[in-house]
Amino acid sequence: MTAWQDGYTRRDLRADLMAGCVVGIVALPLSMALAIASGVPPQHGLYTAIVGGAVAALLGGSRVQVTGPTAAFVVILAPIAARYGLGGLLVATLLAGVLLTFMGLARLGRLIEFVPYPVTTGFTAGIAVVIGTLQVKDFLGLTVPQMPEHFVERVGALWQALLRRCVPLDVAAGALTMALLVTWPRVTKRVPSPLVALTVMTAATWTAGALWPAAHVHTIADRFSYATVDGPRPGIPQAPPLPGWPWRFPGADGEPLVLTWALVRTLMGPAFRDRHAGGDRIAPVGDGRRRV
Repeated sequence: MTAWQDGYTRRDLRADLMAGCVVGIVALPLSMALAIASGVPPQHGLYTAIVGGAVAALLGGSRVQVTGPTAAFVVILAPIAARYGLGGLLVATLLAGVLLTFMGLARLGRLIEFVPYPVTTGFTAGIAVVIGTLQVKDFLGLTVPQMPEHFVERVGALWQALLRRCVPLDVAAGALTMALLVTWPRVTKRVPSPLVALTVMTAATWTAGALWPAAHVHTIADRFSYATVDGPRPGIPQAPPLPGWPWRFPGADGEPLVLTWALVRTLMGPAFRDRHAGGDRIAPVGDGRRRV
């Protein structure tokens, strides 16, 4: 209500709706991609993006923020998911949320001003290297049964998989997507390049598969499935998830996680690192948008 009283116009509403639609469309595949990179099924990325966006809109302290998934979490979450499974990942996330709440109440957010710029730059560069390495498997269509936890072993596993076989069609789709992402901003910046790449490559791969059945590019439906009463089905669930306690979800061995004080104490370290990674917000500045 205060926004309308301060002069919120139809132009502002139209700009915010456009920003929300663009970020939502781009965040749809991005949230699934980051979930896969973190070692969990893609639908959990969708659930997180939806819930996080709703909570930020209702409880956020800014009128002009648009939330979205952040790649910084991948480096932290992937080892947790590999070691403790989905249940351990959710418990660590819950602990991180508790820590963030207490730090917010204590007004500790201002301490970020004292973090040196080289630390932030080095942290971001390290994240870029790790995420880039994680994308090699899907970019080249490689088959790696179990991705190692550490970087050097991960590179070795990717190299061994590359020596066995890569999928040329997957490589072509990835290369064309990269080309669109790099070259489209030179054409125009009014339409974001991820939105163009997503639309064009989705239409291209679907058309190629319809005209030439042999020209099939691997999708989420090929690599992931979910359990139903009638057996596993490909892709992601169409129904929304049922609520449940984090420790009721499976651990690394596939069995329900057993919540113990030893487990909580072990996950406190990863949870403390989790609370450093934040989401992206798009805040309007004049007629454009800037990332903060």
